[in-house]
Amino acid sequence: MIKKLSLVSLFTLLPASYYFAQTTVSAYLKDAEGKPVERAEVDLKGNDNDVTADKIGYFQFVDLKPGHYQIVITKPNYETKVMEFDVMDSEKKKDLGTITLYSALTSADQGLAIIDSDGDDEDSNSGQASTVGLLQSSQDIFSRIAAFDLGFYWFRPRGIDGRFGETMLNGVSMIKSDNGNVDFGNWGGLNEITRYPEISSNHSPSEYAFGGNSSVVYKNTKASEYRKGFQFTQSLTNRNYRNRTSLRYSSGMSKSGWAFTAMGARRWAKEGIQEGTFYDAYGAYLGIEKKFNDKHTMTFNFIGAPYRRSTASPSTQEVYNYRGVHYNSYWGYQDGEQRSERVRKGFQPIFQIQDFWKINKNNTLWTSVSYQFGKDKGSRLDWQNVQNPSPTYYRNLPSYYDSLDPNASVTLPTGVTGTTAQQAFQAAMNGWTSNDPNFTQLNWDRLYQRNMQQPAGTYYGQTGKRALYYLVNDVSDDKIWNASTHFVHNFNDNTKFLLNVSYQNYRSEQYREVNDLLGADFVLNRDPFAATNQPGKSGLYNQGEENVTKKVGDKMTYDYIFRRQEVKVNPGVRFTAGAFDVFVSALAGYSSSNREGLFNHYLYKDSYGKGMDYNYWNYGLKGQIVYRLNGRNFFVYNGAYYNQAPYLEDLFVNPRVNGSVAPNVKSMTVNANDLSYVISSPFLKLRLTGYLVDTDNETTVQRFFADGIPLNSVDADGNQTNVQSAFVSQVMTDVKKRNMGVELGVDVKVLPTLSLQGLASIGQYTYKNDPKTYFASDAVGVFANGLPYVDLGKAYINNYRQGGTPQQAYSVGFRYNNPKYWWVGANWNYFDENYLDPAALVRTESFVQNNVTGTPYYGLTDSDLRKVLQPNKLPSSFFLNANAGKSWVIGKYYVLISATVNNILNNRKYITGGFEQTRNAVYPTFSQDLNREYTLFAPKYWYTQGRSYFVNLQFRF
Repeated sequence: MIKKLSLVSLFTLLPASYYFAQTTVSAYLKDAEGKPVERAEVDLKGNDNDVTADKIGYFQFVDLKPGHYQIVITKPNYETKVMEFDVMDSEKKKDLGTITLYSALTSADQGLAIIDSDGDDEDSNSGQASTVGLLQSSQDIFSRIAAFDLGFYWFRPRGIDGRFGETMLNGVSMIKSDNGNVDFGNWGGLNEITRYPEISSNHSPSEYAFGGNSSVVYKNTKASEYRKGFQFTQSLTNRNYRNRTSLRYSSGMSKSGWAFTAMGARRWAKEGIQEGTFYDAYGAYLGIEKKFNDKHTMTFNFIGAPYRRSTASPSTQEVYNYRGVHYNSYWGYQDGEQRSERVRKGFQPIFQIQDFWKINKNNTLWTSVSYQFGKDKGSRLDWQNVQNPSPTYYRNLPSYYDSLDPNASVTLPTGVTGTTAQQAFQAAMNGWTSNDPNFTQLNWDRLYQRNMQQPAGTYYGQTGKRALYYLVNDVSDDKIWNASTHFVHNFNDNTKFLLNVSYQNYRSEQYREVNDLLGADFVLNRDPFAATNQPGKSGLYNQGEENVTKKVGDKMTYDYIFRRQEVKVNPGVRFTAGAFDVFVSALAGYSSSNREGLFNHYLYKDSYGKGMDYNYWNYGLKGQIVYRLNGRNFFVYNGAYYNQAPYLEDLFVNPRVNGSVAPNVKSMTVNANDLSYVISSPFLKLRLTGYLVDTDNETTVQRFFADGIPLNSVDADGNQTNVQSAFVSQVMTDVKKRNMGVELGVDVKVLPTLSLQGLASIGQYTYKNDPKTYFASDAVGVFANGLPYVDLGKAYINNYRQGGTPQQAYSVGFRYNNPKYWWVGANWNYFDENYLDPAALVRTESFVQNNVTGTPYYGLTDSDLRKVLQPNKLPSSFFLNANAGKSWVIGKYYVLISATVNNILNNRKYITGGFEQTRNAVYPTFSQDLNREYTLFAPKYWYTQGRSYFVNLQFRF
């Protein structure tokens, strides 16, 4: 039997430090059939005396002194095993017994190490031994399939937004305070560096952070933890990029206590799977580790990943019917070359120092300091006093001409004038179905020509050609400081205390700058709709500035700074009491947020200068109780109750132009519970879970263009201006949600080399109230109520399904691993009950209210209303995935080739996401549009990209 043994993820605790006696530690390695596993590498962390198992799978370490140790066992085609054990003063020999290594199966081609519990320690009295493996996502068959097979199709477990989780890199949070997202592109391409995460799934407690209800992912990048030598990887794919090349080198720990690891990677494509997209991204990592002694280690990590890539557009079903799922409206030809208007580029490097201190045999302290800075830019076309040039703008599609009087005189997007609507419809239909780029893509040459044909004029003291069309960049210039500590005190083998303290200082200047004037001399920093919507006002986005005429590199439209400081204190206790293992984690947090405007917008007095601080105190409690029926059967309960302050973009209604905050914005409150039955044995892994997650006081913000909203602005003299079409911000406060359902994951080893696996996720994710809805508009400024927003009352969305993920998912598959070091696997996946999120605007009373009579529109019936407001359910779909691979060990060299094919049957009918358009904001026009043969403002979708493959070649030397 294995005594005092616990299985944890790769970077959990430091090596032992106090040594008095000397002990020999030994074990045997065997596979699932009980056969010896020879030539496996056994790495004793923090020491140089690594060993290799002999022909009968035996290994030993001699002269180990009392303390706490960690070993990592690796062998090609087997799952990596990470284990911890204690050596006591009185022990001369310590027998770890038989350690079972399971075949890696498909894990190799995923680029991930699988950390598994051996399930043999039924009688262990260690506090962590029997349950810590339950915290590893790779150990959990449901999470494994959900991540690697279903995640490719945008499946979110339990329907939980990823913003409500925690991702940590070397002890600090990578969550962005403006929107709660994680920019994984900051370490893009560095898979071999960030490959060993520890994950506390869903809302279960974690040792490293309190987290939320969408998992805590903890990654560590210590230079000494990587395999010594070189690793070269070459990948081919047909996804967003086509090629990936990487090279990693690790020195291992030298006798003088230094370790170095460096890696470089590149991913690129001249054109990705979506038309007109390109990809060019690099990744670099440098890790330096200094081991001062057995108690003290310090690391330095640098991570940088500059990138430049273009993005693809969503489209209405009409457009997809013409051009298919790979169509992209964001590009066109310029001088015969493809050019995209939507290009993302950025470089935000991360510098981190981490100190690991083993204070004594019972106490450890990790301290981390991190600084990240840099810019992220996203380009887009903009225009003034001319029509939207996008080929998918509703006035450029065949459906628009079909909606007109057939004899009306119209102008085609190609510039042809004087044709009738009937002729224009046929011409546009022919152009779209034949893929004529004059209809289907941007015409850069025409945009340049239109600008250059402008007569020179004098504007605000400058003479030249004013840009009608131009490119801008939306820029985030971030500076982020993080500091944290992770303290562990072991009272005894069964009880330990944890304390995490973190601080983040977030500063982000967000502004728009001129990218390209497309042949013009300058563009005006002025609202082109001001003359219509705000007669008599300056229309200047920055009143008082000397230079209103903007050139390439100049800031325009908006410029402001987001600031946020946040402190979190997270104590926790883990202990064992009889057959129960208990983990309790608490949270006390404080955040202070503000906005500082750098532009003086002509409509808002609070646009310029630093606004007030918005402070939130947050508290929380999480708990996990594991009841051990025996060493292989468990009941697991996870519970969480906590609140979370709103992110900056949810706090401020329209931060680009003012500092206003919607009323009733509170910290979101989450009450989450689940109960699982778990089986973990060499031949059967199973988890059956029921869960219930209630969310209250959530705030959501959306921004879009709308027609028909009764918006009235008021000037200083009390004069009102009616605005019927405008860009608006929609805010819903006190949003309540309920996510409930069951999960089942099963993996059965029917033969030593063959496993059958399956997953079922049946959920119901709904809105549970009618939240208050507010609107603000750049075209209005201050409303008749004296505020920069108007109260539209309730949005009647109670019992509507939440959007963004399938609420039912099923998967069945197999994995076969041949003793000759090749494997093959396949999965069949099915998705259903997928919806678009309901648009709040068309579900308020203002949608059905006649502005003249003040009553509902005449003749409107309940059945009419139900017809237009029914939930937007997406079609169900199924997919077949497969993977295979083969590896060779030739002397000291290791070669692996693997391949994955997703969506083998090339299903192109699956909608991965989208949104309801709310341009028509009142019932008569909305209903009229809905009843057309071709709806002008139908929902916009993203479709699955069809069949895709990923081929990977890896060479270690």
